[in-house]
Amino acid sequence: MLGLKLPTDPRWVNIVEKNIEEILTDHAYCEQKATSTAISLIVSFPEYTELVQEMVALVKEEISHFKLVHDKIVERGWVMGRDRKDEYVIALLKFFPKGGSRTTQLVHRLLIAALIEARSCERFRLLSEQLEDKELAEFYYKLMVSEAGHYTMFLGFARQYGDRKEVDEKWKSLLAYEAEVMKELSTGESIHG
Repeated sequence: MLGLKLPTDPRWVNIVEKNIEEILTDHAYCEQKATSTAISLIVSFPEYTELVQEMVALVKEEISHFKLVHDKIVERGWVMGRDRKDEYVIALLKFFPKGGSRTTQLVHRLLIAALIEARSCERFRLLSEQLEDKELAEFYYKLMVSEAGHYTMFLGFARQYGDRKEVDEKWKSLLAYEAEVMKELSTGESIHG
């Protein structure tokens, strides 16, 4: 369903289980960045009314997810660590050339957002199925369901605002590129890497 060309190595969950505090901190920052992305789309493309309305709803949802993750950190007696670079997102942002029309820029941003959400959804599914910590596994199951909706929403908007055939070609190319990026990752205690 997600269209990802390279699934996450299931052994990634073993890395996570040894570093729950780190993965929760990284996850909290991912939720903050998702909130910022939605706000940025509102600021950059206010003329797309339907997109703006959906992004307002997404801001509320993502910031509530941040609170849920932060609460998990606090419940376990930890303090949220500092943010670190997301090598996965940095690599994805290099895929599309800079510039182009406003519509092209919007489509590119939407496709990257869709892919980030798809990979998050896939990772949350793994965590929900394989974590030994059942409370955390259930937590990630609920988030997985939400992330799947985000992925389809962003991809749907890209197809709505761009030329469908061109958007689908770009999506296919981006998925292939992402698979190459993933070959270098899946070795760290981060949601995407």
